[in-house]
Amino acid sequence: MTSALFVVSEEGYWGEECVEPLTTLTEAGIEITVATPSGNPPVIDERSIDPDEVGEETAERVREVHEDDERLNDPVPLAATDAADHDAVVFPGGHGTEWDVNQDAHARRLLADAVDGGDGKALVVCHAVGILAFTWGDSEGRLVEGRDVTGFPNEWEEGIVDDHERMPDGLKLPYRVEDEVKAAGGNWDAELDADASVTVDGDLLTARGPGSSSAAAETLLGELGVEQPA
Repeated sequence: MTSALFVVSEEGYWGEECVEPLTTLTEAGIEITVATPSGNPPVIDERSIDPDEVGEETAERVREVHEDDERLNDPVPLAATDAADHDAVVFPGGHGTEWDVNQDAHARRLLADAVDGGDGKALVVCHAVGILAFTWGDSEGRLVEGRDVTGFPNEWEEGIVDDHERMPDGLKLPYRVEDEVKAAGGNWDAELDADASVTVDGDLLTARGPGSSSAAAETLLGELGVEQPA
C-alpha cells in the first residue's frame, strides 16, 4: 500500500494546508502516519479555524478533522521516522513551522532522504518551504540550490507582520521564507497572478499556501501514480 508521512508543527500549523492533503490522500487509499517534532499532538494556528479568516465551511471542516482524526491526535516523534518507510513525506505549512519543523534536524533528514535518497517524493507547503533553505542535499550544496520552487511570498507577509516583523500575537517572525530560499539558491516563483501555485522539480513538490492545498494534493497523487477517487 502507498504510504505518506505528514510532518506537522507543534507551534502552529495552518489547518487547510494539512487537512486538505490529509483527507485527499486518505480518500485515495494512501496510508497516513503523522509525526511531530516531539511526538506531542500538533497545535493548530487559531487563525486557520477562524470563520472570519477562512470562512465558516472551511473553519468547521478543519476544526473537525483537527479534533477527531486519530492520526493527528496520536502522532509519532520525528526521531522515530524514516523516509524510506514511506512513498511521500508531506510538510504542511503555517507560521509555526518556522520555530520547530524547519529548524528540526530530523525533519531536514527526512526531507533530504525523500528527495535525494531514493524513490520517495516530498510535498512542502507554504511556510514549511523555509526548511529547504536549511537542508543539505547529497551534494555539497543546499537541497534547494538550482531547484524551481514556490512558497509563501514576501508580498503576503506584508499584510501580517508589522514594521518590526512582529506577528499579530507580538512574536517576532524569525525570517521570511522567500528571502531564505532565494539566498540558498532556489529559483523562486510564487506565481502571484495565479489562483494556485504548485511547482514540481524532480521528487520535490512545493505549494504556495492554503489556496494551493487542493492542487498540491492532486499533484502529489499524480506524481505517486495513484488515481483519484471519482
